[in-house]
Amino acid sequence: MKKTLQVILLAGFLLAGCGTLAPGPAQSSLPFVLVTAAPNATPTMTPFQPIPWTPTGTLPPTPTVDPAALTATPLAGTPTELPTIDPNMLQNTVVAMSTIDPSGSQVLNNGQETVNFLLIGSDRRPGGSFRTDTMVIAILRPNEGQVSLISIPRDLWVYIPEWDNQRINTAYQHGVSVGYPGGGAGLLKDTILYNLGIRIDHTAMVEFDGFRQIVDTLGGVDVPVSCAYTDWKIIDPSFDPQNENNWFLYTTGPGLVHMDGDLALWYARSRQKSSDFDRGRRQQEVLRALFTQALQAGTLTRIPELYNNLKDSVETDLNLADLLQLSLYAPKMTSADIRSYYIRPPYVSSWITDAGAYVLLPNEDLLRGMLTEAMSASTTTVQRQTVKIDVMNGTSIAGYETLAATRLNYAGYETTIIPSDRQDYAYSVLIDKTATQDRAQSDHILNVLGMSAGSLIPTADPNSASHYLLILGYDYQPCFKPENMGQ
Repeated sequence: MKKTLQVILLAGFLLAGCGTLAPGPAQSSLPFVLVTAAPNATPTMTPFQPIPWTPTGTLPPTPTVDPAALTATPLAGTPTELPTIDPNMLQNTVVAMSTIDPSGSQVLNNGQETVNFLLIGSDRRPGGSFRTDTMVIAILRPNEGQVSLISIPRDLWVYIPEWDNQRINTAYQHGVSVGYPGGGAGLLKDTILYNLGIRIDHTAMVEFDGFRQIVDTLGGVDVPVSCAYTDWKIIDPSFDPQNENNWFLYTTGPGLVHMDGDLALWYARSRQKSSDFDRGRRQQEVLRALFTQALQAGTLTRIPELYNNLKDSVETDLNLADLLQLSLYAPKMTSADIRSYYIRPPYVSSWITDAGAYVLLPNEDLLRGMLTEAMSASTTTVQRQTVKIDVMNGTSIAGYETLAATRLNYAGYETTIIPSDRQDYAYSVLIDKTATQDRAQSDHILNVLGMSAGSLIPTADPNSASHYLLILGYDYQPCFKPENMGQ
């Protein structure tokens, strides 16, 4: 995974979620008795299972996709210029960026509801060609204080303006080589607009070494790794990657894992034993962790210093003034404001081109629906953020509380980690302290956590500052699929 200082700082400014995971006041004695377990008990992990896919000679029977019918990938003829797009068909319209109101009472642009950033990672090396294998769109809705992250797979089959149908990760390099207006970034922005209907306002790109430097400058990053991950890792970044003896199988997680730049790059970039779809999930995990880490490290007060130290590591149209303006929104947001989306099955299907290349063909109606949701304000997120959930680790397994809190944040719930009264809880429970005892609400929280309905304990408490208390026991299974959280 490769991102920029601007990416990290922007993320930290917009997604100041560290406060939601701060320790809270000590919990008083509980109004019930729970079965306990031995202090050295260990959980049975359920490994993450990425959605499998196998290249085939034909499209899957369901859903059936006619490539010639896709306006996003016109196979009959090659337009000589970027087609005219009806602004009414887009989720947002292009408007010039203006000054941010420090009060946060107005949007960044006159009449523009979102400001959209494209975060790019590349394998560029001096003097050689490269591809942009990491692409994440960050959509800021400043009025609602919400951000959507959309991961774009590198093999997405799209029409690249003034060129041909190709993988989306070839657009940037082609724009550079042909002198496209705006260069590589300009062509990639136009490609995304034409195929996905999303206007890109700003871009930021970084290579491997730049990403390592950024993470190390911030003092490393604490990544909540919910599902243990194993893949090949080079013994040392300075070793020859072409020598197979320089590689070994490395496993990280589950738990809150402190990563330096090299480990964070490996975790967010590797895919030999998984897939591009699973890699997109891990990239967003690192992004979210960097948002939090940046603020915990006091980045808001160090913006000018960090900008000067790391500006040569990135390629972006954002300047220091832009970052300072964007930082004004940080205090208004938490990690529960981040919504995560991934372009993956069923939004795309495997397809083999006439040239024999394996690509991902958009399932247009499904993909359009997902992108529309990502671009829209979420009333569900606003409603869930009114629900306050305390999280307590009742085991001796370090980091369980952070993993559960992060899981709830993915679903849009606000969380606070509180100290545990003991570490011998055998079973996880959710205590409902609300006066309404709404089962629909508590059942959804249980479903997000992968807990059964029998784990609910109704204990109305009108004096409680929180609505629910989650106590994690040794039966808790931390592994989950963010793409199934639902927004």
